[in-house]
Amino acid sequence: MVLQLFNTLTRKKETFSPMNKNEVGMYGCGPTVYHYAHLGNMRTYTFVDLLKRTILFNGYKVKHVINITDVGHLVSDADEGEDKMLKGAKREKKTVWQIAEFYTQAVKKDMEQLNIISPTIWCKATDHIKEQLEMIGVLEKKGYTYTAGGNVYFDTSKLKEYGKLARLNLKAEQKARVEKDKNKKNQNDFVLWFTKSKFDDPEMKWDSKYGQGFPGWHLECSAMATKYLGEQFDIHCGAIDLIPTHHTNEIAQSEAALGVHPWVHYWMHGEFLVLSEGNKMSKSSGDFLTLQVVIDKGYDPMVYRYFCLGTHYRKPLMFSWEAMDSAQNALKKLQNKVLELLEKPKEGKKNTETYIEDFQGAINDDLNMPQALAVIWEMLKDEEVNNKEKYKTLLEFDRVLGLQLKEIKPLNIPEEVQVLMEKREHARLKKNWKEADNIRNKLKDLGYIIEDTPSGPVVKKD
Repeated sequence: MVLQLFNTLTRKKETFSPMNKNEVGMYGCGPTVYHYAHLGNMRTYTFVDLLKRTILFNGYKVKHVINITDVGHLVSDADEGEDKMLKGAKREKKTVWQIAEFYTQAVKKDMEQLNIISPTIWCKATDHIKEQLEMIGVLEKKGYTYTAGGNVYFDTSKLKEYGKLARLNLKAEQKARVEKDKNKKNQNDFVLWFTKSKFDDPEMKWDSKYGQGFPGWHLECSAMATKYLGEQFDIHCGAIDLIPTHHTNEIAQSEAALGVHPWVHYWMHGEFLVLSEGNKMSKSSGDFLTLQVVIDKGYDPMVYRYFCLGTHYRKPLMFSWEAMDSAQNALKKLQNKVLELLEKPKEGKKNTETYIEDFQGAINDDLNMPQALAVIWEMLKDEEVNNKEKYKTLLEFDRVLGLQLKEIKPLNIPEEVQVLMEKREHARLKKNWKEADNIRNKLKDLGYIIEDTPSGPVVKKD
């Protein structure tokens, strides 16, 4: 089955056809580094990772770019509210530069722990001020900008297709919304360059012909994506809350500056992770959990990854500790199955070709990971397939799942433990359950636990 992806721009699944047959260009909106990334952010990054792995599984190379927003992102996506970096600096009594560096390293660590493949290029907004100013210059020459109140704005009325990604009703929205920025000609206009704002002396500022200041949030992604992926590229992704403002404005300024339509061929967006109360996780509201909280509660990061696999990326995912327990049990069962495949050779004449086709069919159906997991469990239960073939195929599938199944190795079991295991099995065969339980307790005292499976007992470190 060919790869089908849901394109937010057209609101339908489309056959994926990259511009360059040898390499896919892919851009993902990364973190605003003023606080720890929360589990909702991590769900989005996991979705993007699964997309990337699926593309790789289909035989393509991927040039993947992720930005780091370390300047210009205000609390409201629409150029309003407190500067997020300044908010973090005030909270921790550090400079904005220190805040940016600390939380950049923190999010990279979280992604590594979730086995998210690093992008080809990490790019910081503050390292690309020159490119952002150059794009403003192009927009200015083409008549898409105006200056008011000291700031440079993008004039959305000059672009006929403004709002096409979010399918905005501009006339209705213009009437319904309260004017908050008196300098704007149109309510949807947005700042390209701030020289005057509510911040008297911002710590991050650069010289420009418009005056000393800093870029608006939306500009960085257009400038950096164009620099590293070209004037047109294949896929741009992020969370659904980026559709109405950030991604809408990226399209506007990019297509205006570059004169290309479309700037990006496929737009893909992941749904929210929601708390049991029904609220999305949000750093700005303070209502969020981090990966470290999950780890501190005794869960392996792979449990959270497995938890994310269980729900399609375009559906809201309800977070609860009960759901995490279920994911932990399922992952543990899968890991035990891997040990069983390694430790107990079993013959079978059937190959896994059908399961490989079904797995690829699932992932190629707009990343249907719940169905892909169902295919895996069906294969593992098939008694006609030998264990060696199952293991080989499972590792191939894990190229997409990213659950680090290759890292699971049989234990080097001490002779004393092996003798006790044999005695316990002998007691079980004689239905001497009391003796079997006594031996189980002795093994536990030695630091080992026994799990009885249909194929026989499996020993693991406690």
